Amino acid sequence: MSEEVNDYENEEVLNNQGDSPQEETITKVTGMYKEWFLDYASYVILERAVPAIDDGFKPVQRRIMHSMKDLDDGRYNKVANIVGHTMQYHPHGDASIGDAMVQIGQKELLIDMQGNWGNTLTGDRAAASRYIEARLSKFALDVVFNAKTTEWQASYDGRRKEPVNLPVKFPMLLAQGGEGIAVGLSTKILPHNFNELIDASIKHLKGRSFKIVPDFLTGGIADFTNYNEGKRGGKVRVRAKISQLDKKTLVINEIPFGTTTTTLIESIIKANEKGKIKIKKIEDNTAADVEILIHLPPAISPEKTIDALYAFTNCESSISPLCCVIENHKPVFIGVSEVLRKSTDNTVQLLKLELEIQLNELEEQWHFASLERIFIENRIYRDIEEEETWEGVIAAIDNGLQPHIKHLKRAITEEDIVRLTEIRIKKISKFDIDKAKQHIESLEEKIAEVKNYLANLIEYAIDFFKRLKATYGDDKERKTEIRVFDDIVATKVVIRNTKLYVNREEGFIGTSLRKDEYVTDCADIDDIIVFREDGQMMVTKVANKTFVGKGIIHISVFKKKDKRTVYNMMYRDGARGASYMKRFTVTGVTRDKDYDLTNGNKGSKVLYFSANRNGEAEVVTINLRAVGSIKKLKWDIDFADLAVKGRAVRGNTITKYPIKKIEFKSAGVSTLKPRKIWFDDTVQRLNVDERGELLGEFRADDKLLIALQSGVIKAVTPNLASRFEDDMIVLEKWNPKKAYFSNIF
Repeated sequence: MSEEVNDYENEEVLNNQGDSPQEETITKVTGMYKEWFLDYASYVILERAVPAIDDGFKPVQRRIMHSMKDLDDGRYNKVANIVGHTMQYHPHGDASIGDAMVQIGQKELLIDMQGNWGNTLTGDRAAASRYIEARLSKFALDVVFNAKTTEWQASYDGRRKEPVNLPVKFPMLLAQGGEGIAVGLSTKILPHNFNELIDASIKHLKGRSFKIVPDFLTGGIADFTNYNEGKRGGKVRVRAKISQLDKKTLVINEIPFGTTTTTLIESIIKANEKGKIKIKKIEDNTAADVEILIHLPPAISPEKTIDALYAFTNCESSISPLCCVIENHKPVFIGVSEVLRKSTDNTVQLLKLELEIQLNELEEQWHFASLERIFIENRIYRDIEEEETWEGVIAAIDNGLQPHIKHLKRAITEEDIVRLTEIRIKKISKFDIDKAKQHIESLEEKIAEVKNYLANLIEYAIDFFKRLKATYGDDKERKTEIRVFDDIVATKVVIRNTKLYVNREEGFIGTSLRKDEYVTDCADIDDIIVFREDGQMMVTKVANKTFVGKGIIHISVFKKKDKRTVYNMMYRDGARGASYMKRFTVTGVTRDKDYDLTNGNKGSKVLYFSANRNGEAEVVTINLRAVGSIKKLKWDIDFADLAVKGRAVRGNTITKYPIKKIEFKSAGVSTLKPRKIWFDDTVQRLNVDERGELLGEFRADDKLLIALQSGVIKAVTPNLASRFEDDMIVLEKWNPKKAYFSNIF
C-alpha cells in the first residue's frame, strides 16, 4: 500500500452474538481516493478523448492505423480481424474500436473500404465488422507511416511496441476533424478541405498569410463569419441547399453538417404539425446523393417556405467549434491556423529527418561499395590465404586496405572488414570494375541530390505538398458553399396557424376565446401589442388567455423594430387638463410591462387613436364643448403636420378646453420615406420581405399599373393585402410619362 494511504486504524469491537471480544479491521478510505479523480481525468483527456497535435489521432485511431499497417499486404482484411489485432494495443472493447474505425473510414481519406460502411447522409449504420473489409489507402501509406522516424513505446501489457505518435506528414487533424468529451473539457474540431489545407501549408512555408475555414462532406451552405479560428466562442451557421423545382415543389440536394436526411425530415414534419410551416407531403429519394422533395399546397410561397425551413427546422443549425488538442502531454486550446502552422513545421522536420536517414544510408552504401571495389580490384582477399586465425584474417585485410582508403569519408571498422569476408567467391569471380564505378557514381549523384534537398529544405517541403495535391487532390474539391447569411426573422416567415380573439369588456385576449371578438390570424410565436383608453400600452406573448386590462382600443400583432407602423393619438391630460396629439412608433419594449403614453396624470384618457401600417397621416375634425365665451368650436387638424417621434414624447397641445368629440374627416398619405415592394408570383401577393420580383420604391402617391388579358387597365395604390387576377399580363410601377400599351394590344 502506498505511503499516501496512511489512515488505517484497527479497532476492537464486541461481537453481539457472543461474550468474547472479536477483532475487526475498519479502513478509512479518505487518502485512497484523494488523487484518483485527477488520475482518471488525466487518463480520459490524454488517452481517450482528445487528439494529439503531432499526428492528429486519438490513441484508438492511432492504434487502428498501426494495426492496419501491421496487417498490410496490399489486400483487404476483414474489419473484425483488424479490430482483434488492434486489441493487442488498445485495452478496451471491440465495439468501441469498430465504431472508431468506421468513423475513420467514412471520412474517405485513410481507409480504402469494401462493403456496407454505412451512409453519413441517411444515418444508416455500417454492417457488422465480420461482413466489411478494409485496407490502407495509398494516401495513408504515403504520408502516415515510416518505421525509421517513429518513436516507439511498450504497449499496455508490455508484450509489443506501439508508436508514441505516427510520423504524419500532413495536417491530418484539420482534414479529418475530431470530437470528444473528456472530464472537465471537450473538443470539436471541424473538418477542412484537403486541397485548401495544402495551399495554406505552402503559403505558410513561403511566409505568407493564409485563412482556412471548414468544409463538410455533406456539402450544404455555411456562414463562417464568426468562426473565430475554431476557438472557444466561435460559431458556424450551416444550412441545407434548398432550391425551387417548380411553383409547388422544393428540393433539398445537400444537408447541413451534423444532420442526416432522417433527422432533417423528422424536423420538417414536426414543424408542419406545429403549424410553423405548411407542406402537402415530403418524399425522400436519397441514394448516393441527397434528394428530398417537399410538395407545397396551393397559395403557399416557395420563397417564404424556404426561409421558414431555415427558421424552424434542422435545415439550418449552429455549430460551436472548440479546438482542444494534446501538445507536450497537456491539453491546449489553440486556433486552427496555429494547428496548421505547427503541423506544417512538424512535416518539415519529418522530411528533414527522412532525408538525413536517407543520406546516412546512401553514404554507408557508398562507403561499403568503395571498400568492396578496393577489396576485389586489389585482390586483397588473397592476403588471408596464409592466415590461420580469425584475428589474423582481420589484420591482413585491414593492412591491405590501408594504402587505398584515403578518399573514404570515415574510418574502417571491424564490422566493415567482417562484411568483406562475407562476399561470395561467385561475386568476386564475376566482378565488373566498370559496373562498380557506375554504381558508386550513381550513389554519389544521389548523395549530392539529398544534400541539395537538405540545403533547400523549405523548397523541398513545398514540392512535397504540391505532389500530394497533384496525386490525391483531383476529387477533393470544396463541397460546402461559403456564404454570408441574412438573419431570418421568424415572425415574418411563420405560417399564421391560429386566430386571436379579444374580450374588451373583461380585458382578456387569447387564442382560446372563440366566442368573443375575432381580431386577426397570428402565430404562436407572435407578440401582441395592446393599447387601452387610459393611455397604457403593453406587449405580450400570444397565449390561450391573457389579462391585459379593460378599455382596449387597439390590438394587433407586434413587429419588433418596425419603423413604418405609425400610431396617431390624441389624449386628455388628467381629468380636466389640456389635450395633446402625437405621432409615434414602437420599435422595442419589454414584454408584459405597462407603458404610459400620456403625460402621466391620473384620469388621462385617449380621445382618438389610429394605427397606420405605412405611416399614413389622416385629417380629423375637433369639436369643443360650448363652454363660456369660446368662439371657435370646430376645426380640422392634419396629423401630417406632426413629426414622428418616440412613444414617450408628450406631444403638441391641441386645446386647453374640453373636447366634445373628434371625427375622422379624410385619409391621408404616408409621410415616411419610400418603401420597396416586391411581387411574389407564386402566391400573387405583394410583400416587403424581399420575396419575388422587386417592383420599385413607392412613395405615398405612387401607383401600380395593372393590365389584364381581358384588356382592363388600371392604376391602384399598392396594398399588401390585395390579391391579383391570374390573367394579369403587366404589373409594374406606374410612370405617367411612359407609353405602355402599343406592344400589348
